[in-house]
Amino acid sequence: MARIQVISTGGTIAMKHDDGAGGAIPAVAGGELVALLPAEIGALEVEEYCNLPSAHFTLDTAWGIRTRVAELAAQEGVQAIVVTHGTDAMEETAYLLDLTVDTDKPMVLTGAMRTASDVGYDGAANLLAAVRVGAADACKGLGALVVMNQEIHAARHVTKVDTQSIDTFRSLLSGPLGRVDGDRVVVEMRVVRHYVPCTSLEPDVHLIKLGVGMDERFLRQLVEQDVAGVVIEALGGGRVPPWWMPTISEAVEKGMAVVIASRCPSGRVYDAYGYPGAYRDLERAGVIFAEGLNGQKARIKLMVALGEPGAGTKIQELFSAGS
Repeated sequence: MARIQVISTGGTIAMKHDDGAGGAIPAVAGGELVALLPAEIGALEVEEYCNLPSAHFTLDTAWGIRTRVAELAAQEGVQAIVVTHGTDAMEETAYLLDLTVDTDKPMVLTGAMRTASDVGYDGAANLLAAVRVGAADACKGLGALVVMNQEIHAARHVTKVDTQSIDTFRSLLSGPLGRVDGDRVVVEMRVVRHYVPCTSLEPDVHLIKLGVGMDERFLRQLVEQDVAGVVIEALGGGRVPPWWMPTISEAVEKGMAVVIASRCPSGRVYDAYGYPGAYRDLERAGVIFAEGLNGQKARIKLMVALGEPGAGTKIQELFSAGS
């Protein structure tokens, strides 16, 4: 009989208040989470990968989760994989799975915004909804999904928008793919996945967010350190101050992959202006455009792209496909 595999990695869903620590800490094992679900939910197996806040994850942690999900997805007896995860970095792990695990089986991430000590703990309801999504035939072929607050979101589109609300995950460009209504899973939209074969991540990729009047000293330091890549969250639809352009051009000339995303919560980088530091100026300098990806997901995609030898000239093509 096909089973749903639950991988527990920690996060608020696995936390309780601790008087000694003065706040919530990891305290709930994966088996305890699954024990909260009704018996009629079906065949589940659980394994605990780690019990950490996702803010403590290293790239090795995220890649290890990805590797384990890929191993389970390749097993004939596994119907779907559900990962319980901290919400702070959930969208990044979800996007990594979406890009690099070649499977039609549902990969579902879920978590909680309230701890197991809080009134209104949302962990059990979210986990139940995630398991139901994993079991639904309608969710095959959708790649990695984030299921929170009864909504089903595509990894590519979803982002955390609020520090405390249980309705914190939104897909700003598209809305959710569907919902979990009781024991019924309703999928109203489908996405086209963009799979990128990848055997390792390039870890030396950084993220800079622009603010008005900033100088380019952070980028200058990265150029001097010969890092592999950087994502710049630029202003508006992809604009930088003109005094950044010489350093950006130097970075590209030295072989650094420079990706331009927008710091706006929604929308794509686009070509509309001809003044210095705008899209056409950046294009002439040889940067890569993140299309509709936010900065943190553009960083994940760049690490994936650079992880493959000879990726070089294909990187813009990778970003243009499925972003």
